[in-house]
Amino acid sequence: MSTALSRIAVAGGIAASAVLLLSGTAFAHVSVQPQGEAAQGGYATVNLKVPNERDNASTIKIELSFPADHPLASVMPQPVPGWKVDVTRSKLAKPLEMHGEKINEAVSKVTWTADGSKIGPGQFQQFPISLGRLPEDTDRLVLKALQTYDNKEVVRWIEEPQDGAAEPDNPAPVLKLSAAADAEHDGHGASADKKTDGKTDTTADAKTETAAEAKTETSTTDTAARVLGVVGILLGIAGVAFGVLAGRRRSA
Repeated sequence: MSTALSRIAVAGGIAASAVLLLSGTAFAHVSVQPQGEAAQGGYATVNLKVPNERDNASTIKIELSFPADHPLASVMPQPVPGWKVDVTRSKLAKPLEMHGEKINEAVSKVTWTADGSKIGPGQFQQFPISLGRLPEDTDRLVLKALQTYDNKEVVRWIEEPQDGAAEPDNPAPVLKLSAAADAEHDGHGASADKKTDGKTDTTADAKTETAAEAKTETSTTDTAARVLGVVGILLGIAGVAFGVLAGRRRSA
């Protein structure tokens, strides 16, 4: 019986170790994560997260490529101590328009190279980037990456994940984009108090008046309560004084 229990315990330990090992590997991919919201048509700051997956080598270089079919006019990496950054720009086949100006080139790649630092075994590094303007005709950006180790090994994170399919061995980082802000958030809600027939909607005014009346009533109630409280205190003091005087008279 004890032998059987020992075998079960050993098997369970092996299974648990395998699960932990596999889950650790699944989450050790190069990925990109927004700081807050990355909305279509807007700007966002994202973190490129680069973990070290090797026990006997350190990451010394990371290259992040941007899609040519959804070019970004503005890509600004934040300086990271111990890393040199290079931004590569390429000519656009079709110019972009940004803030009333035509943009003829866009950032195609950003490269970080170790300069006094590296990502060692069991470590990771984040590289913040400001991106914009984000495209409005897609809900995600696939940003392919190359990770170079000091033993000259290069891992290519370039396989595009497919919905409903198993995760590839070397998935490319994917930035998911949320829906663009609603019209009322863009300044188009200024006439929200108008009805479609051009008549003014008095519902908001009625609500405002009701709120004002309620506030006035509350204020009046609070004032009355305070007055009654003061009166009660004065009456209490008077009662105590009367009691003291009465006691003195009786003693006399």
